[in-house]
Amino acid sequence: MVCLVTSSAGCVLTSDLPDPALEVPTGYKAARLATATDAPPTLDWWRGFRSRELTQLMEEAQTVNLDIAAATARFVQADAQARIAGAPLLPNVNGSGSENNNRTSGSSASGLTNGGRETVTYGASLSASYELDFWGKNRDAAQAAEETAVANRFDRDVVALTTLTTVANAYFQVLASQDRIRTSQQNIASATRILDAIKQRFKAGTGTDLDVAQQESVVANQRALVPPLKQTLDQNVNALATLVARPPEAVRVIGGSLNQIGSPRVTPGLPSELLTQRPDIRRQEAQLASATANVGSARAQFFPSIQLTGQGGYQSSALVSLFQPHAAFFSLVGSATQPIFDGGKILGNFEFTKAKQDELLQTYRKTVVQAFADTDTALFAIRQTTEKLRLQREVVASSRWNRRHRYCAKHPIDVIPGGGCAVAGPIGPAARDRQPLSGARRRLGAEDGEAGGCSLNRMARTTRRSWTGASRASSRGCLGAWCR
Repeated sequence: MVCLVTSSAGCVLTSDLPDPALEVPTGYKAARLATATDAPPTLDWWRGFRSRELTQLMEEAQTVNLDIAAATARFVQADAQARIAGAPLLPNVNGSGSENNNRTSGSSASGLTNGGRETVTYGASLSASYELDFWGKNRDAAQAAEETAVANRFDRDVVALTTLTTVANAYFQVLASQDRIRTSQQNIASATRILDAIKQRFKAGTGTDLDVAQQESVVANQRALVPPLKQTLDQNVNALATLVARPPEAVRVIGGSLNQIGSPRVTPGLPSELLTQRPDIRRQEAQLASATANVGSARAQFFPSIQLTGQGGYQSSALVSLFQPHAAFFSLVGSATQPIFDGGKILGNFEFTKAKQDELLQTYRKTVVQAFADTDTALFAIRQTTEKLRLQREVVASSRWNRRHRYCAKHPIDVIPGGGCAVAGPIGPAARDRQPLSGARRRLGAEDGEAGGCSLNRMARTTRRSWTGASRASSRGCLGAWCR
C-alpha cells in the first residue's frame, strides 16, 4: 500500500473514501404539484403563522435558551481541540536561560585544604523540534479535529431547530388548551341551561327525577373536564418559560385561539436540497469526514516518523561576555523511528478507526433515508390533517342539524305555514285534548328552520286531525315519525 506524497501536507487514499451509495429520489411521494421552482422553507419559518407573540418567543429562545448556549460552548471546545490537534504541523520552539553556580570541594587526598573553588556559568539558548509529516499523520489528525468542530457546529443547529420546534409546539398547545377550556365552559353553560329547563318541566309535572339526575350527571362530567385542561395549559406555559430561560412567574403568555393562527404554505423543495438543508445530515457528514481522516492518520503510524531537533545559544562564565561569538554553541540532530513490534497496537488502532468509519457511514446513510421518510410522512400528514379538518367541519354541520332535528322530535312544536319550527310549552293531557295545536313560546330561528328543523313541508301538509292523533299517542307530543 503506497501513498505518493510530494509534500508534508499528507494525503487521503482513494480506498479510504467511503461510498454512501445514496439513492436520491427526484421528488417526494406525498408532494403534489411539486416543481423545481418551489423554494424550500425559510429559516424564519415561524413567521408564516402570523403570530406576533410566537415570533417574540422564537426570537427570545434563540438568544437565551440554555440548550442552545450549551451547544455553542461545545463547538467552542471543539475549535480549541482542533487548534491543539494542528499544533504538531508547526515547529516547537523553546527558549531558556540559566545561571549555574558550582563550588568544588577544598579537601585533597593528602588531607590538606585549599578552600575550594567557586565557578558561575551563564547560558541562554533556543531549542526547536519538528516532525516531518511525510506520511500525513499529523495533517490527517488535524483534519479530523477540524471536521469534528464542523460537526459540533451543525449539532448546535440541530439543538436550535429542536428548541424552536418545541417552542412552537408548546405555544400551539397553549392555544389548543385555551380553546378547549372555552368549549368546555360553553358546554357547561349549555348543560346548565338544559338542567334548569328539565327542573322546570319536573316542577310542571312533565319530567321525572331520572331526567333531572341524568342531566345533573352531564353537568358534573362537563365540569370535571376543565381541571385537566387547565393543568395542561399550565404545563405548557411552564415549558415555554423553561425554553426562554425564565421562571414561570416571569412569563406571561396571552395566547388566544388556534383560529387566529395562519396556515403557511408548505413547499418542501427537492429531495436533493434536503441533503444541504438539514443540520442533522450535515452533522453526520462531518463526522464521517472526521472518521475518514482518522483512518489516514492511523495508517501513517505504520511508517517511520522523522524528527528534527536543533539547539543553539550562548554559554559563558562571565555575564559580560555571554553573547560574544566565542561563547556560542549549537547542535542539530535528525532521527527516524520505525515501529518494528508493538504487540499489534498500531494494527488494532487502524482496524478500530476503519470500523468506526463504517459505523458512521451506515449512520449517515440511515440519517439521509430517515430524512426523506420524515419529509414524506410530514407531507402526507398535512394532507390527511387537512382532509380530516374538512370532514370534521361536515360532522359539526351535520351534528347541528341532527341536534335540532331530535329536539323537534322530542318536544311539542307548532308548524309554521310559511316554513319553520317553533318550540311550544309543556302541554298537559287536558290541554292537549282541548287545543291540539298550542301556541309557540320560542322560535328556533332561521338557522334552526334551515339547517336543523323538521321536515317542514311535509308537516305543513299534515292535517290538524293527524296532529291530534299523534298528540294523544304520547304524553310529550313527540312527532318522531314526522321528524325522521
